[in-house]
Amino acid sequence: MDEKKYELIVCIVNAGFSETVMDAAKEAGARGGTLLRARGTANREAEELFHITIQPEKEIVLILVPQEIKDAVLKGIYKAAGLSTAGQGIAFSVAVDKTVGLSG
Repeated sequence: MDEKKYELIVCIVNAGFSETVMDAAKEAGARGGTLLRARGTANREAEELFHITIQPEKEIVLILVPQEIKDAVLKGIYKAAGLSTAGQGIAFSVAVDKTVGLSG
């Protein structure tokens, strides 16, 4: 098992913006990611509270990165596809306890 520390970055964006997320993540040092298609469940009250239109079709991008580049990747994603952009993305990281099958 790999003893290096990793973080899982989860980014949820409007459909069509996963490539923007991955481009920003790769620029910050990430090597790749996994795309999942999803559907949001936000309601009218949430749209009024945040003053944004919520598109129901979403993409979830999962990116496993070494802990030391997590902040740079999150910052790049936020700048490229954050809530103030057309992607209206949110991103967060989750600590990863153990990994197997990773190289270099």
